[in-house]
Amino acid sequence: MMSENKKKSVVLNNPVVNMFRNNIGIVVVLLIMCIIISITTDKFLTAANVVSVLRQISINTYIALGMTLIIILGHIDLSVGAIVAMSGTLTVGFIVNQGMPVPLAIILGILIGVLTGFVSGFIVSRFRVPAFIITMAMMNVANGVAYVYSGGQSTRITNEFFSAIGMGYLFKVIPLPVIYMVILIIVISFVLNKTKFGTYVYAIGGNRESARLSGVPIKKVEIIVFTLSGFLSAFAGLVLCSRMYSGQPSVGGGYELDAIAACVLGGTSMSGGKGRISGTVFGALVIGIISNGLNLIGISSYWQLIIKGLIIACAVLLDVQKGKLSNLKKKKATAE
Repeated sequence: MMSENKKKSVVLNNPVVNMFRNNIGIVVVLLIMCIIISITTDKFLTAANVVSVLRQISINTYIALGMTLIIILGHIDLSVGAIVAMSGTLTVGFIVNQGMPVPLAIILGILIGVLTGFVSGFIVSRFRVPAFIITMAMMNVANGVAYVYSGGQSTRITNEFFSAIGMGYLFKVIPLPVIYMVILIIVISFVLNKTKFGTYVYAIGGNRESARLSGVPIKKVEIIVFTLSGFLSAFAGLVLCSRMYSGQPSVGGGYELDAIAACVLGGTSMSGGKGRISGTVFGALVIGIISNGLNLIGISSYWQLIIKGLIIACAVLLDVQKGKLSNLKKKKATAE
């Protein structure tokens, strides 16, 4: 009897089991979507398409990981798509136009994205400017830098080492962008769930004043989170332009929408204080499968924008309703 209980305990405490149990709603939605699309087209469940979907969602996942931290913190970052375009365009330009060594150009491109995130975090934390406003301003700045530097033109790159970053494979089977994605998911999940820093992020998003009174270094945490978001967006820009063999200043448009959608679909509360990396990953999968499935079926990309917008609206409405129900339960419990 004891051995059976132990086995049950091991199963219940299994991280993989907990991940699916905590995200059961979106997992069910994901399965239903896969079944519907696979019935509609026989190309969906092929090995080549599955690998393609994973490669496609990797870019959104990099960005959404940073966005998850920011939303849990109680903020929003509208500059992520522009940082993707700026960092990618500048990195390619440094290599092609300035003749920089590839490693140096990559470091500089990512550092520029990191600096952009740092500036946003510094202004938000130091001057208490709403993140929505300052990141919108930084979005315009980053887009402007990308267009001014490139003259509004895409820059072609044929460097094999650079192209391998986004188009290479591990063991000739798994795309390198997927490997990066898995590593980043593990690292960010560990930071958020197993470190004091992660506890601070949840505390600030849950109740900023209580966190301040408890001695949480709010300004420092906010700056670090925005800086990390800048890094992840810049890294996404690097991988994306490597995949496209070019730096394009217009490429980042809409990535902030997809990242927010992945977070909200994954259960991250727009009011802050709640969210899981595992939920964001499933959210990114839903967004990726929607895009892939609609492409296979032959639905216009314009309709895809409408569908994604409606998904975000529905997810936010559900989040608001869940918040109201939670508050009602707390009030009843207090009254009793």
